[in-house]
Amino acid sequence: MTRIGFVGAGRMGAPMVRRLVESGHEVRALGRTDEKCAALRDLGALPVTRLADVADGADVVVVCVFTDEQVRHVCTTDGLAAGMRKGSTLVIHTTGSPAAARNLAAEFPDIDVVDAPVSGGPHNIAAGEVTLFVGGEADVVDKVRPVLASYGDPILHVGVLGAGQAVKLVNNSLFAAQIGLLQTAVDLGARLGVDEGDLLKSLTHGSGTSRVGEFIAARGSVQGFVADVGEFIGKDVAVVRQTAGELGSDLGLLDEVINAGIRP
Repeated sequence: MTRIGFVGAGRMGAPMVRRLVESGHEVRALGRTDEKCAALRDLGALPVTRLADVADGADVVVVCVFTDEQVRHVCTTDGLAAGMRKGSTLVIHTTGSPAAARNLAAEFPDIDVVDAPVSGGPHNIAAGEVTLFVGGEADVVDKVRPVLASYGDPILHVGVLGAGQAVKLVNNSLFAAQIGLLQTAVDLGARLGVDEGDLLKSLTHGSGTSRVGEFIAARGSVQGFVADVGEFIGKDVAVVRQTAGELGSDLGLLDEVINAGIRP
């Protein structure tokens, strides 16, 4: 049994907590309200109201919040990382800049840091089959793999710290670009007199199919799908644009295609 601290038991984090508990781990999770604490108890976790209690004695601390800014606020401003014991591991599931995880590791050298952004949704986590792109030292990744295996499959170790974020950002750039391509295809179909829903369903059976196309066909329209995922994918596209800009580069053709479906 591993003692785990957890911050961010929301849409994505709640099924992670449940899977961790069901796998036999002891989980202390942050709950700032009575309602949140009750929900955590229902998941089988021990709710705590202070970050100090999340970190206290934990072997692994998992952070699953929305942005880099939230990760840094929790880990540094609010003192989570400083409260972790020497040799414990911080796992960051938040999709963000590769530099963010490396900066935390440099600031807190007594703990190990792993970046492990996810590809999939709450239903994949609940089934124990969400994809994890993991960056970090091999021995550290091996150490936390049994914890991640509670909900992650496959667990893909893609390189050093920050590489998980890099892979996820490339993945989501392609994801957004495919949305843009499908919007362009739908526009062409409309000019040819083909209904969007009929076109999208038909494409899932042709050589132009893709996983993104299947998701969008199930939703019924490109813009309906964008309305569902735009906040998440838009945030990630902004991060990868900023990251590329810091390297003196851009997304090239991907940017043009992305803009066809998701406006900057």
